[in-house]
Amino acid sequence: MSTRRWWDVVVAGSLTVMAAIGAQNSGLGSSLVGVLVSLSAIGLAYLGWGRRAITAATEPPEARTSASNIGFRVVLIVACGVATAIDPNMATLQTLAFPVLWLLARTYRGAALLSATLAASTGLGLWVGVGRTADAAVQAAAIEAVSLVFALAMGTWISRIAEAGAYQRRLVEELTAAQGELAALHRDAGSASERERLAREIHDTIAQSLTSLLMLAQRSRSELAAMPGHTAAVADSIELIESTGRDALTETRALVASMAPVRAGDGDLAHTVARLAERFERETGITVTLDLTGLDPVHHDGPPAGPLDRALEVVLLRCAQEGLANVRKHSRAGAATIDVERSAEAVTLTVTDNGRGLGDYRPEAENGFGLAGMRDRVHLVGGRLDVEGTPIGGTVLRVTLPAPAPEAMTLLGGAE
Repeated sequence: MSTRRWWDVVVAGSLTVMAAIGAQNSGLGSSLVGVLVSLSAIGLAYLGWGRRAITAATEPPEARTSASNIGFRVVLIVACGVATAIDPNMATLQTLAFPVLWLLARTYRGAALLSATLAASTGLGLWVGVGRTADAAVQAAAIEAVSLVFALAMGTWISRIAEAGAYQRRLVEELTAAQGELAALHRDAGSASERERLAREIHDTIAQSLTSLLMLAQRSRSELAAMPGHTAAVADSIELIESTGRDALTETRALVASMAPVRAGDGDLAHTVARLAERFERETGITVTLDLTGLDPVHHDGPPAGPLDRALEVVLLRCAQEGLANVRKHSRAGAATIDVERSAEAVTLTVTDNGRGLGDYRPEAENGFGLAGMRDRVHLVGGRLDVEGTPIGGTVLRVTLPAPAPEAMTLLGGAE
């Protein structure tokens, strides 16, 4: 049962019991009518305003000050005083009113003031109901003083329990978020380590075997040239073997280059990206144009912002590396550009190519590891990854990261 449903039962039950007590003590006279009108006012105010106010009480404190909240509190306090003035036994309504006021208050101080106001209203009603004498005033003051002290004590205790529960919930949420970040970091670290291991294995096995195959083909062609007779057909076959092997070796070296890590600690990010682009051009023949003015802490829109956070640089480098890897594998492009722009609020990396475009690409249909891993890495630091086509063909990959970096970046940077 939801919290509001429980309050529905509590309010309906309390008003019913109080109506029965009023009927027993007041008979069928005008006093009973007054009691029933007061109780009905509380019930109607609860249905019209109170249920909404109780639902809003689960929201942040600033969201609780509303017309429904204020209206219900006013009706509850006034109706308790009026009902008690008609029948002093209605002072028992405080057992319902005090908890409701504590629930609807924004702050501890506000709850204490509302409780004091309710005690004053009920005490005034009790004084009127008992007889408006000096003894009645002393009796009402004593009763309401005890009620107020008890309400403040219970409210304080329950508030401390609620605060402790909220603090524990925040700790659990922070722990869960930290565990998610660590899991993502471990996946990244494991993926990078495995890619590096595979790059070494391919370089030491397949690439070496293809190099040996090319050398054998070249030697065979030299030996064949020294032999008499018509050997043109055989020479063509050997040349085809050599050409195929050379293409396979080029692809293997490109694969090794795309899997090998680029060290961000060898220099600043601009030089590291330049080396990455230079190696990419050498391996693929695709021309790469760089515009890295956004990495200069002075040349950007707005006042100088200083150097980028280390973790931001790592994310940008990995995204640039993966963006070029996608150009290599999928685009069939002849040229690509890497552009880094920076403002006071964000830094944006854009990798563009003039290849065949996205076709029917959709983010939800990603089934590879490259873009999905990049998206996880970018989301981890509060950034955004967009992949889209251009009107004239080609693909644009854009990574936008917040600057200054959130705290998660410190964890990420430490893991690299």
